Amino acid sequence: MSVRIITDSASDISQEQADKWGITVIPLKVRFGDREFLDGVTLSPHEFYDMLEKAPELPKTSQIPPYEYSRYFEDAVAAGDEAVLLTLSSEVSGCFQSAHIASADFDEGIYVVDTKQFCISEYILVEQAVRLRDAGMSAEQIAGQINELRERAVVIAAFDTLEYLHKGGRLSKAAAVAGNMLSIKPVLTISDGVVKILEKARGVKRATKAMISEVVKRGGIDISMPVCFGYAGAKDDGVRRFIEDSRELYINGADNIPIADVGATIGTYSGPGAIALAFFPAV
Repeated sequence: MSVRIITDSASDISQEQADKWGITVIPLKVRFGDREFLDGVTLSPHEFYDMLEKAPELPKTSQIPPYEYSRYFEDAVAAGDEAVLLTLSSEVSGCFQSAHIASADFDEGIYVVDTKQFCISEYILVEQAVRLRDAGMSAEQIAGQINELRERAVVIAAFDTLEYLHKGGRLSKAAAVAGNMLSIKPVLTISDGVVKILEKARGVKRATKAMISEVVKRGGIDISMPVCFGYAGAKDDGVRRFIEDSRELYINGADNIPIADVGATIGTYSGPGAIALAFFPAV
């Protein structure tokens, strides 16, 4: 009996990375007008941002229905395996509820975990689940560990523009125009499963300092646990500058820390140019 790790594309784990880890990433559906795509499958992150910049309205994402989860659970049970499914936060999506409904049809061996995260903070929880699986833990043990660790996972992000927060109804037009004129870069995190603004920094340098300060405030980075950088858009220049400017945070350097493409779940509201860091605090 083996343990299958399953998650959704809101984790920003590419199909290539999923293959390396031996896990399953179920794509969310992304709709631009009357055109529907599978996140990360029929629509790459770079294609997504290209369409986002040209679209008159923001795209919509839809939750994964129970019957789709059931197919993955049935495959696992039929093979004599257990499964741990890690979903994006139930505060922003109905995926956890759908998966919970699907799991009710199985007596044992299926564990559904609400990560209370999304984007690259969900990524690092999935990576830790992979490490626990590879260490020989059972599905029940992995689910228990991730349920505890989800409260420790941290993501700090800085948006390059306020335009898409305005388009999404989360900021008035006047505030967005004024903020962009003043080069305001909101620094955000995920708290209690939803996005929370930590600071409205003026300019890239101050946003970087605010991100570094927030990491230090949280106790620094536990480099023995999964860490991940993320960026939104076609170019990763911004996140690479941040890596260079924040090397003091990484005991052994940042050369082996993965850099993920931020996809549709958070990219819809960040737009291109956003950068992010996900980690577990050292203390």
